[in-house]
Formats: sequence, structure tokens, C-alpha cells
Amino acid sequence: MIHPYEPDLLGFARRHAVPVTFVALCLTLCVLSGQGPAFLAGEVVTRLVRNSFTTLSLIVPVLAGLGLNFGIVLGAMAAQMAVIAVVHWNMSGLSGFLAAAALAVPLALVFGWLVGLLFNRAKGREMVTGLIASFFANGLYQLLFLFLVGTLIPFHDPGLLLPEGYGLRNTVNLAPVNYALDDILSATWIPHQGVTWAVGGAKKADSAPSVELPNPVAQNTSGQGTPVKVPIGTFVVIAGLCLAIGALMSTKLGQDMRAVGQDMHIAEIAGIPVDRTRLIAVAISTVLAAWGHLVYLQNMGTLNTYSSHEQIGMFGVASLLVGGASVTRATVWQALLGTLLFHTLFVTSPLAGKTLMGDPQIGEFFRVFVAYGVIALALALHAWRGGNQK
Repeated sequence: MIHPYEPDLLGFARRHAVPVTFVALCLTLCVLSGQGPAFLAGEVVTRLVRNSFTTLSLIVPVLAGLGLNFGIVLGAMAAQMAVIAVVHWNMSGLSGFLAAAALAVPLALVFGWLVGLLFNRAKGREMVTGLIASFFANGLYQLLFLFLVGTLIPFHDPGLLLPEGYGLRNTVNLAPVNYALDDILSATWIPHQGVTWAVGGAKKADSAPSVELPNPVAQNTSGQGTPVKVPIGTFVVIAGLCLAIGALMSTKLGQDMRAVGQDMHIAEIAGIPVDRTRLIAVAISTVLAAWGHLVYLQNMGTLNTYSSHEQIGMFGVASLLVGGASVTRATVWQALLGTLLFHTLFVTSPLAGKTLMGDPQIGEFFRVFVAYGVIALALALHAWRGGNQK
């Protein structure tokens, strides 16, 4: 018998089996990676800034009973269309970033409305429907930018077009908007040297866009003197989104979403417009995903025209599940914790794979295994926990 003042560790572990498992896995991989805390902290903070906003965009449809919205890929497509237009118009800095954010809204609203209509016709099968819809939309996206831009759509920018005169290049340089949001206010910590602050987005003349290396094992990761940049301005924006989601849930619309998520039939009897509420939830999620992808792109500094958006849905869903969320319940804290844990795994898994196997390529395979395997493991743990609670 457990004393009322003693912690029930076994019960806590059972209730939070998913995050507890991944916390243990993260700690193990951090030790096996053999890297210093400065390097790991810098990598994790960077990925937390890039991906938290997108993961948070998944919360609203979960609360509205739509499950995990793989359709956020269409929001990422809207963001890429907007940022390509901004670069084409030679806009830069924070004004260019805000212009892309404004331009992405109508595109994301249209895409979200179409996906919402599709979800209303496939009630109970929204997740697989969203996944297939994202594949279909990806085909249209590639048709647009590979064949229609420069032919049917007037577009004459040699810096963006392929040598044939039509179709966008595989990579678009986003240097004009690189760190546009991150550099509003940032702090850089260098071990044994202290903290320096930067306000107003001032950049060094020799600064270059941040490009994520395909093989982090090849980097110099000793961690000695590695600077850790914390973009406080971006974290403030992410915190603002967390507060906005909480405020939304306290409004009548938010309560309607909760009611629809709990039981659509009872909500309809109570006079709640079920289909309209679900449409609004999907539209909000798609717009937030578009803004989240813009946050990601301004931090990266480059755009892979035909692939940057493809894994947004998969990584966002994996992050949310790792944090302890499910297809019917998700919170802000679960989204943030899941993003932290998943991307810690993403950083440390190839390094730990190299340490264990002695081959960097095996470390890369290990990274891919972790990226896709966490979804299956998280769903299996959720199913096991649900079975034990019955």
C-alpha cells in the first residue's frame, strides 16, 4: 500500500509511458554520442526554434476531434509559395518575412478550407485522408513549379529559374530573410566567455545562411567553445502562440471545438454547427502550419523547393506523440516536450550510431530508423496504456 504522501512512481510511469520512455532513450543517446553539453544544447535549441511552432499547429484539430492533421503539409506549401514570391520581389529583412506571413494567410485559408471539406466527407478517417491529400497536393505543387512557372505562368527571374527557362531551381537562397525573426532579439552564450546580446537584427558582413549539414557526424563536435545562440525573439513568438491557443480554448468557439471532439452527435443535438466548427479548426491549423514553416525557413536560410515541405507533417506528428499526446488529447506542454525529445533524438541518434557501429553511414540509417520508428513506438505505447486502463 502506498502512503498518501509518497509518490506513486510506477503509476506515474504507466500514465506517462511514452514521454518517460523517450526521456530515457534521449539520455542514453546523449551519453553514447560522446559530445559536450554545449554542442548538444546548441543543436537542440536550434531545432526547438525551427519546429515548435509547427508542432503547436496540430493541437487545435486534435481538440476538435480531427485527430493528427497530416494536412499541415499544405500549409507548408502555402508558406513556400509566399516566401518564393517575396524573394522574387527582392524584399528582405523583417518586412520581407512579415510580407511572406501575410501572403501565406489567404493561400493557407483556401487550402485549409478544401482539406476541411474533404475531412467532413471522411469523418472517422481524417488522418489517413490527410496523408493521402498531402501526397496528391504534392503532385500538384510539383506540376506548378516544375512545368507551369515560366511557361503558362509568366516568370522571368534567371536567379530562380532552371537553365531551360521554366521551372524553379531545386534550391532557393533565402539570404534576404535569413534570421529575420531570430535576430530581433538574441543571446549568444560561449562557454568560458559569457553571454552577448544582439538587438535589432544586426548581422556581420561575412555571415552566411544557416544550412543543415546532411551528415552531422562529420562536424567538429567537440563542444569546446561552441557558441549557443538563443533567438529570444522567436521564443517570444512561440510563447505568444501558446497563450493564443489557451485563449482560444476559453472562447465559445474553443468550447464548441471541445464539444465536437468529445461527441459530434451530442454536439449537433446541442445546436453546434459541427461541420463549420471542424472547417474552422482545420483552417486555423493550416494557417499556423504555414507560419510555423516560415519560422523554420527563415532559420534555415535555404529552401529545398521540392522537398522542404514533405516531412513537415510526419515530423510534427511524431513530435506531438513523443510528448505524450494522443489522437484525442493534446496540450501545449506535450507539444513542446515532444519537440524537445524528438529533435534531441534526431541530433544524437547518428552520433550514437557511429559510436556503436563505427560507421557514419550506419549512424545515418539509425537516424532514419529513429525518425520513422518513433511514430510506431509511440502509437504502440499509447495502445498498451489504453488497454491497461480498461
